[in-house]
Amino acid sequence: MLKIENLHAEVDGKPILKGLSLTVNAGEVHAIMGPNGAGKSTLGYVLGGRPGYEVTEGSVMFDGQDLLALEPHERAAAGLFLGFQYPVEIPGVSNVQFLREALNAQRKGRGEAALSGAEFLKLARAQADALAMPQDMLKRPVNVGFSGGEKKRNEMVQMGIIGPRLAILDETDSGLDIDALRVVGDGINRIMRGEDKAVLLITHYQRLLDYVKPDFVHVLADGRIARSGGAELAHELEREGYGAVAA
Repeated sequence: MLKIENLHAEVDGKPILKGLSLTVNAGEVHAIMGPNGAGKSTLGYVLGGRPGYEVTEGSVMFDGQDLLALEPHERAAAGLFLGFQYPVEIPGVSNVQFLREALNAQRKGRGEAALSGAEFLKLARAQADALAMPQDMLKRPVNVGFSGGEKKRNEMVQMGIIGPRLAILDETDSGLDIDALRVVGDGINRIMRGEDKAVLLITHYQRLLDYVKPDFVHVLADGRIARSGGAELAHELEREGYGAVAA
């Protein structure tokens, strides 16, 4: 599904990714772990197409397409979803309005018919219920006044409505208490577990991986994959730290 080869990227002229290669197949969950400054968030932003992140070498193929040649909205329509470490607030725009426009724009990009208001509301309410999010939060401005945990839960509702093929989740566990962590973990499993879907889960800690069991764990250090293994590698990182494991 996703094939990254020798990816180099820089921000403001500073090299961040320095030859990263990674293959993610359909049906797999890959966890990316590593110390601050290793390039984890940069990887997510490059894949999502965030401005200011310049690819200087390498290639990224997504479902047979040159991902780097696509605009951000085209990447989204192709099935890529990027979850943020710090979801942004959008005053004056309700969740319902934002999500309906986003979903129908992607459906249009794929040549599919737009959902009617009634069809969309049924879908949105079902996803909110599945994430134990109060219905009135769908009417509120996007993330405005939400706690950290509510923002992450809202982002899972967004992901459930959009229904991507590849989810890149940047530190989704950040700011979550134990109960919210379980709800979010269950949401990722419900929405993204499937033979035609995949997850790239960027995290500092092993705790989310107790709920979202990864097929592979990769240690990112100095802009490259320094080591890969199974779920046991995350436990080793918890015990030994990044320095010992990535050396």
